[in-house]
Amino acid sequence: QVQLVESGGGSVQAGGSLSLSCAASGPTVSIKCMAWFRQAPGKEREGVAVICGRSRDSNYDDSVKGRFTISRDNAEKMVYLQMNSLKSEDSAMYYCAAGATSSLLLAPAYTFWGQGTQVTVSS
Repeated sequence: QVQLVESGGGSVQAGGSLSLSCAASGPTVSIKCMAWFRQAPGKEREGVAVICGRSRDSNYDDSVKGRFTISRDNAEKMVYLQMNSLKSEDSAMYYCAAGATSSLLLAPAYTFWGQGTQVTVSS
């Protein structure tokens, strides 16, 4: 069973930056794609960014393109999300997810989920 633990959330003013980390444990060698999702109060969970395989193919939601960067370490144990130029609408609980086999940002495709880390952006 793969376990995921997020860290790095917090509060920041609009225009600022935050970096999220997700530590994976267990049989991570079998995981092809890892992703970040977010969910704001009263809204559905939405995909933010995904990174897949040794080629590190990545995909981003249009709302974060050019501002967020997803990366993954060579040991396949960590995935990161660098968030720049943050906006108030980026405020949400951010979740790390793993287990999908394609770069589609669809929540049902992911088997493993972390508990989430809160990001709050004040304007």
